[in-house]
Amino acid sequence: MRPQDYAPRPAVLKWLLDSDPAIRWQVMRDLTGESPEVIAAERSRVATEGWGAQLLARQSSSGKWSGSPRGWRDDLPKEHRDLIITLYSLVALMDLGLDPASPQARTMMDRVHQGVVFKWLNNRPYLQGETEPCINGRILGIGCYFKQPNDALAKQLVAEQLEDGGWNCEAPASRRSSFHTTICVLEGLLEYERAGRKPAPVTQARKRGVEYLLERELFRSLRTGEVIDKRWTRFSYPPFWHYDILRGLDYLRNAGIKPDSRVRGAIKIVMERRHQNGRWPLNLLHPEFIPLQMETEVGKASRWNTLRALRVLRWYSNAKQEL
Repeated sequence: MRPQDYAPRPAVLKWLLDSDPAIRWQVMRDLTGESPEVIAAERSRVATEGWGAQLLARQSSSGKWSGSPRGWRDDLPKEHRDLIITLYSLVALMDLGLDPASPQARTMMDRVHQGVVFKWLNNRPYLQGETEPCINGRILGIGCYFKQPNDALAKQLVAEQLEDGGWNCEAPASRRSSFHTTICVLEGLLEYERAGRKPAPVTQARKRGVEYLLERELFRSLRTGEVIDKRWTRFSYPPFWHYDILRGLDYLRNAGIKPDSRVRGAIKIVMERRHQNGRWPLNLLHPEFIPLQMETEVGKASRWNTLRALRVLRWYSNAKQEL
């Protein structure tokens, strides 16, 4: 591929910028190279306009988000469902880029701190985490992003890393790592390091986790070389707890990992998913829930997928040109 094959078309950039502040500020940062002042001004609008403001408004005074489609996780008590929805809502606000220093973010986190607990764990405060590493990775990331890092939770996740380098919510019953759990933990550990916490065990664990993904080329069995799950080649937003190739690549880009030949197959799939108009579609929607609809119908052009794919391709193309 030539460098220009990875570049966004002007019409696609215009389409992305004609969108929610959460998309616009990230396009300005990752694709068009606007000044820090312009980017910050656009990002500040997330708290007061569009998707960010809508999701913030749906937090209850008790700190939780709630509501769900009929039939979704009816096997769980409402309290459990609300805590899952709260987790995904907080992650979505991170993805949107809500400024953690904004008054709205501080109010939101005060409510979480004061009112959200795991009742079945002796009323453990929410940001102290629970028992599954996939959830705790997300909670660690939320706390760090919103300026409340949890050293004990990071230490717990490091201790739960498996011999192959990843994590699995089914451990110790399973000693084989899960891509789904691993990406959730890796995202949390990255936020922990960015919060100024950089103990050597955390850095080492995160690097081992990255190698776990790269050794498998982000989607292949280490033993057979076969694609582990074809659903990972179809891109969604929000991903919730689900892994896919685009989420894995965007993590590597975000973490500043220099791409090598092991990501080539995943990059090829990203390129193949692009439609002739230069946009990426929403390939699927997961059954999990947040009280906000950001994307279009399955099969229609997705701004989230297009933004993420374009910045991943830019990351890959820039590295190739340096060789």
